[in-house]
Amino acid sequence: MTRSSTTLTTLVLCALAGTVHVHAADLPDVARLRAEGASSVTLEIDNDSLLLNRADGFYTSGARIGQRIDLHSAGRLDSIGWRIGQEMYTPSDTGLSPAQIGPPDHPYAGWLFGGVYRQQALADGTRWKLGMDLGCLGPCAGGEWTQTHLHRLIGQQLPQGWAKQVRNEFGAVLYGELAPVRWKFGSAVDLIPVLQARFGNIFTDAGASVQLRAGRLNMLPDQPTMHGFLRAEARAVGFNATLQGGYFSSGNPHTVEPKRLIGEAEIGAVWQRSPWSISASVVRRGNEIRALPDRIGTQNFVRLLFAYAL
Repeated sequence: MTRSSTTLTTLVLCALAGTVHVHAADLPDVARLRAEGASSVTLEIDNDSLLLNRADGFYTSGARIGQRIDLHSAGRLDSIGWRIGQEMYTPSDTGLSPAQIGPPDHPYAGWLFGGVYRQQALADGTRWKLGMDLGCLGPCAGGEWTQTHLHRLIGQQLPQGWAKQVRNEFGAVLYGELAPVRWKFGSAVDLIPVLQARFGNIFTDAGASVQLRAGRLNMLPDQPTMHGFLRAEARAVGFNATLQGGYFSSGNPHTVEPKRLIGEAEIGAVWQRSPWSISASVVRRGNEIRALPDRIGTQNFVRLLFAYAL
């Protein structure tokens, strides 16, 4: 983790926090949120096999399940929540044996984590979110067990190279997100810029994105909506332990250097009517490995989000 990348992400996190001009008295305390708020269960799934290509590679799967408690008052939604998740990363071909895996291909890596967050969304389209995840990288994350059993269940080729995954390391990641403004173009189209950053010994990066939405638009999560969206993002990478191995671990059998600037695009649709909210999209993520050709390292995967109000 370089000094310049750490400084960059710290500055962005400070900007995220400093731009949120909210007095402590304006935010309901956690006890009130729990007592008066409405609870919902959330499930997020990322997977490249959902594109029906029966192939895995790079960021191959991610699953996060959690609970969010919302308190709606005067055009504002305050929320607290928790989540647990697992992400899996593999080389471009999971049929390769451990002896065949090496730079510049992606190493095997699993990230198992849990965390809490707090967020606020306003009816004018501005919002912010701050959270912290704690977890472990490496064999302790259970990536080999999950992918092997999932592939056996769906009849796909079993992964062969998990014996060469990155070493164990416990990790902490602080993350933040800020949408400071919303530009409206009539009643059915808007454009929302977003700043985001992560800082920790697993991921350190900072980025900016812009999302174009069209359709029936509502900004608060508990209001009906149905719209399509297109998102474009640029992210500066300071450290990525799934590529470089743990920041504090040693003896990693296979690591690579990350690209310092990565692009990402997403296109999808959202349908929301209480008690359900569903989002489905396709994400195209740019090559994340410096020495790997872009034609090989670029990847596509499906992203699904479900929420159900209890």
